[in-house]
Amino acid sequence: MSLTRREVLKGGLAAVAGAAVAGAPAAGARTPYFGLHPFIDHNPKAVFIRRTHVAHKMDADAKRAEGLRLSQAVFVPRSEPGIPISHRIVLKPNATSLEPVRRPAEENWGTGTDPQFYEGLVLGLKQLGLTRFTFIDSTSYASWNLRGLLDINERLGVTTQDPERRIKHLREGWETNWSTVPDGVVFRRIPHYAPVNEPDTWLLNIAKWKGHSMGLTLTVKNEQGLVTHPFTNFCGGWRAVLNVSDDVKPDINPNVESLVNAALERHRKLGYSRYETGGSRANGAFLRPIEQEIWAQKTCDNMSTLKTGLAMIEGIYGRDGDGFQVGDDYLTNVVLFGKDKFRVDVIGLWLGGHEPGNVHLYRIAKERGLSDTFCPWDIPVYEWTDDGPVARRLTDFERTPLRTVYLPKDGEPALHLLDEPFDYDRYKV
Repeated sequence: MSLTRREVLKGGLAAVAGAAVAGAPAAGARTPYFGLHPFIDHNPKAVFIRRTHVAHKMDADAKRAEGLRLSQAVFVPRSEPGIPISHRIVLKPNATSLEPVRRPAEENWGTGTDPQFYEGLVLGLKQLGLTRFTFIDSTSYASWNLRGLLDINERLGVTTQDPERRIKHLREGWETNWSTVPDGVVFRRIPHYAPVNEPDTWLLNIAKWKGHSMGLTLTVKNEQGLVTHPFTNFCGGWRAVLNVSDDVKPDINPNVESLVNAALERHRKLGYSRYETGGSRANGAFLRPIEQEIWAQKTCDNMSTLKTGLAMIEGIYGRDGDGFQVGDDYLTNVVLFGKDKFRVDVIGLWLGGHEPGNVHLYRIAKERGLSDTFCPWDIPVYEWTDDGPVARRLTDFERTPLRTVYLPKDGEPALHLLDEPFDYDRYKV
């Protein structure tokens, strides 16, 4: 059943949602297949927003319940061909954590995806009969332990992929899958942790709503953590492109300098914002427009090799800052999701107080044909209520200013919003 947004607006949403699942197996039924709620499948360009009801960011039971309820609503059994229950589900939360050195751990809880929300999502998937899960993130075991992610994975029977890689592992292909980058700017090939990109896998991306030196680190950046070391260093500038080891050099585009420098100059001439800034410091790195350009091109190379089943931003509590020690958490009670990760991120940026056209990555993705828009007003938005999806205006949702350290202008505070007006009609890319 194919439903346009106009039809949804004209008809009763509850009736439409009910019609969309007519004939589906009863909830909890074990079938050979599962899939996304049909309304999501029929609206792949839409972004869905779920309001959560958590009174305190450390309320584990409430967060787990929110994850479970959303999982039960979004993932459904299928009696007709869908995604086989036998598939391996690749789970990619943002697993960044910080040792409680300068601040108590609770104050830095928003640097990564909430562990109990993640647990609730997996519990819902297990209710459908799924049994094969692999957790992947390029951070370390110590980071995962701070939030209890390893305990959750052990309890739920989730395989935890080893993030540590030696060069010989790349050469020998141990637990590593290589992807050729079509028309790559920086990379010719990219290695991912197995089982990413294997035929019987399905990727669930569970990002965090938080500030970062790249703007907000949302679903697209979250998949950077699927890339194995040492390739996963995307923000290291030219040092992480031209000064790599002899084992990495063959997978770098020999024309990378001319391609990236030409792109940067072209963007400067077009008059986009923040291409004349001196740069900013974040997490020990100095990030200028050229570092942002390289990061965006590497990220687009990576996106051209990955297929995501569902992209999600957990915003039960959001965070501003640089993604690490700088920044604070705010109880925001939203979760965003959709099939198109670039569109999910654009809405996440706007709701975080930013103008998406000012973030270089999303314009570059459109230039490279990986996305069809970076304009938030082009994107249909639905609120995912207990009764199903309801069409909304973007302005129906409250914006929470999640300040970032991304390329501050002269005289601008270290933490700021990328909220200067952007003329989407003029800059069509």
